[in-house]
Amino acid sequence: MGKNVSIENTSGIPASLLPVMMALCRVSEKLAQTIADGELSGNLGEAVGTNLGGDGQKALDLIADDAYAVELKSTGVRWYASEEQDDVVELNPMGDLALAIDPLDGSSNIDVNVSIGSIFSIFNAKDDANESFLRPAEEQLAGGYFIYGPQTGLVVTFGNGTLKFLMDSRTREFICVDQNVRIPKDTIEYAVNASNYRHWPQPIRAYVDDCISGTDGPFGRDHNMRWVASLVAETHRILSRGGVFLYPQDSRKGYHRGRLRMIYECAPIAFLIEQAGGKATDGIDPILDLQADELHGRTPFVFGSTNSVEKITNYHDLPEKEAAALFGKSGLFRK
Repeated sequence: MGKNVSIENTSGIPASLLPVMMALCRVSEKLAQTIADGELSGNLGEAVGTNLGGDGQKALDLIADDAYAVELKSTGVRWYASEEQDDVVELNPMGDLALAIDPLDGSSNIDVNVSIGSIFSIFNAKDDANESFLRPAEEQLAGGYFIYGPQTGLVVTFGNGTLKFLMDSRTREFICVDQNVRIPKDTIEYAVNASNYRHWPQPIRAYVDDCISGTDGPFGRDHNMRWVASLVAETHRILSRGGVFLYPQDSRKGYHRGRLRMIYECAPIAFLIEQAGGKATDGIDPILDLQADELHGRTPFVFGSTNSVEKITNYHDLPEKEAAALFGKSGLFRK
C-alpha cells in the first residue's frame, strides 16, 4: 500500500492527526492508480449489493472501504463509521479518534471517467461508538476529501482555513498548492438535478426559476447550470471558482429529508466550505449547527458562495405565494 507516499508540508496538520492523514493518503494514492487503470483493474463499476440506506454498491465502493479500514487500524482511530457499513466498527481499542468516511463518492461515474472521490470527517472519540458521530457537526477536528480525476488532490480543513494539496504523480508526494482556499461571495453558477424540479418545495423552484430568467429576472444576469452527480466534483468546482450546490428535500418517498448523508458527506463538506469563506445550510439552518439523529441520517444540503446560499434561505422565509411570484408568470418550468 503506497508506503512511499508523503505530504510535502505538514506544518498545517495537527501532530495528533498526522498518522491518520498519512494513512488516508496512502490508501487514496493506491485508489487513484486503480481508478486510472479503469477496466485494466477489473469491473470497478460492477453492482455488488445495496447498503443500509438503499443505495446501490459498486465493486470499487467495497474495495475502497476495505482498504481504508485496514490501513487505519495502525493509527489512533478507535471508531470507524463508513457509508458502506451498517454499524460503527472498532479498529483500535486504544485509539482516541473517530473517523467517518464515504469511501467512494460518485459511484455512478466510475465507468465514465468523471472525477470521483473519498470524503472523510474526524472527531474525538467517545466511549460510546454511535455518540462519537451523533453530535453537532461543528465538533469536527477535520473534514476533507480526496478527488480522483485528471489530478489527484486532497482538500482538507483542521478548523483554521482550507488547504489544497495535489499529488505529484512521479514522487507520490502530496504538495500544498493553496494554504487558504477562498470561495467568491457571488456566482452565476448553480448545480442542481433539474429533472427533479416537479418534486421540489416551492422556495427551491422559485430560486431556480429566477436563475433561469436571467437578465429578465430579479437577479438581473444570466446564470449557468452544472450537474456532475459527484459531490466531490461539485465541491471541487465551487471551491475553485464559486457557485452554489442544491440537493433539497422533495416529495418523493425516501427524499423527505434529502438524500445526502449528514455524517459522511454534508458535515465534512460544510466544514470545508465554511472555512473557505462560503456557507452551508440545509436550505435554512447552518449545517454546522446540526447533528444527525441516526448513523446514516440524511439532510437537505445547500452550499457554496455566501450570497447565493443566503438568497436561498431568504426564499424559504417568504410566504409561499410571494416566493412563487418572484419569477413572474412565465418561465421554462412554469405552467
